[in-house]
Amino acid sequence: MNASNALDAPAQPQSEEREWQSHCEASRILRMAQVKISRLYVSPGHNFFGHHGQLPGESPIRSVPEIECLAGRGIRGDRFLDYKENYKGQITFFDFEVFDAISRELAVRNKPPSVFRRNVIMGGVDLNALIDVEFEIQSVRFRGMEECKPCPWMDLAFAPGAEHFLKGRGGLRAVILNDGKLRVNTP
Repeated sequence: MNASNALDAPAQPQSEEREWQSHCEASRILRMAQVKISRLYVSPGHNFFGHHGQLPGESPIRSVPEIECLAGRGIRGDRFLDYKENYKGQITFFDFEVFDAISRELAVRNKPPSVFRRNVIMGGVDLNALIDVEFEIQSVRFRGMEECKPCPWMDLAFAPGAEHFLKGRGGLRAVILNDGKLRVNTP
């Protein structure tokens, strides 16, 4: 079809065009329906973040059955809610399989995954593959921003060698794209 024929072709109705754009948008979002969330955590304060050269804080981290995600802001009740505009760590994810592996490798049996202070503990997902990807869990959309890099505090919080072990698998920092709730969904 040459350019003049293209101009003579009937225009698609706007509703069909919007439907096609919506389909294209939806196909770019990775829907993760099979993801199992084993734990959800929130903490009102920082224990390690901003404590360089000081003793860690003593803010408790609470295990909760559900969290409320607020688009562009963070998690209601969490220390990073409204931390700063466009903050890349509005929510953090950690793979339970990495927790199992580090527990075996460092022979630690008395620490829960909450010591890593990530919000969502889930299984069977390559979190690094979600960097720069829009994805959806339980109707909440996120954009993976970067690895949640381990810090020297990990050796204190978990065990010596934890920071080194977690390099490249410390979790995922993400932004929240729409309001919604995540719930623990393991049997």
